[in-house]
Amino acid sequence: MSDTRTRLLADLRRIEDEGYQLRPGERPAEFVAPMLAHLGDAAPELRDELIYPTFHAFIDGDRLTEAELRALLDTLIDDAHLFHGIGAAGDPSVFTRTFSMLAIALVVRRHRRRPFLTADGYARVRDALLRYHREERDLRGLVAEGGWAHAAAHGADALVEVVRCPESDPATRWAVLDALRGMLHNGTTTFPDEDDERMATVVDAVIEDGLLPEREVADWLGRLADCADQPRSRAQVVARVNTKNFLRSLHFRRPRTGPLGQAIGAAEARVNRFRSH
Repeated sequence: MSDTRTRLLADLRRIEDEGYQLRPGERPAEFVAPMLAHLGDAAPELRDELIYPTFHAFIDGDRLTEAELRALLDTLIDDAHLFHGIGAAGDPSVFTRTFSMLAIALVVRRHRRRPFLTADGYARVRDALLRYHREERDLRGLVAEGGWAHAAAHGADALVEVVRCPESDPATRWAVLDALRGMLHNGTTTFPDEDDERMATVVDAVIEDGLLPEREVADWLGRLADCADQPRSRAQVVARVNTKNFLRSLHFRRPRTGPLGQAIGAAEARVNRFRSH
């Protein structure tokens, strides 16, 4: 175990024990670089139980300046973090990518509440997240060696913040829905670990906040269910099962009546091979 990793473990355990209050002379920013260096650590304790909660406390608690947040975001979306090993499947690089995504979600949420990014800064983050969703191939949830990876779920956590930002426009919202469709119709992986529930949160936010007309969302849901009409293949089964579970997650968040509720029910009926007709 490296000296820097050992020191970081000790520091973050102590910070957690002390309620995320730092000692005299310490600054939150001094812990950012070592946390970034170990963001994808194979040990869930460091990555999931210490680094992420500490980022949460520092970012949500306004412990980092806006300049520090911008610098953090620039690092999180770079090739060594969000795109570290992108395209690989089944190796530990996934943890760096997906935990970069969780930290990005925290920073974008802070911007959404009290904006500090320029229009160009927002666009860079949005485009990085959309690119990530196109290129990620490792969609495992709970990994036996390493714990939670959860690419689709963590990605959804970031996308819901992006669509709710003041800079979000209809083109951005449609691009986000297309990214979700790509994850659901990924060709190889059905989601057993509630990724569909986290993805449903994005669409629920679009509906709840009136970010797109309900009729257009209903039409999108209908197109999502078109996978039921494709020739049977592994990719078609993946798309159908993921879509069915996603629609069920959305169903229990929305009123059952009205055009949108009817569209959700109709789409689920199309992808549910076992429903009585």
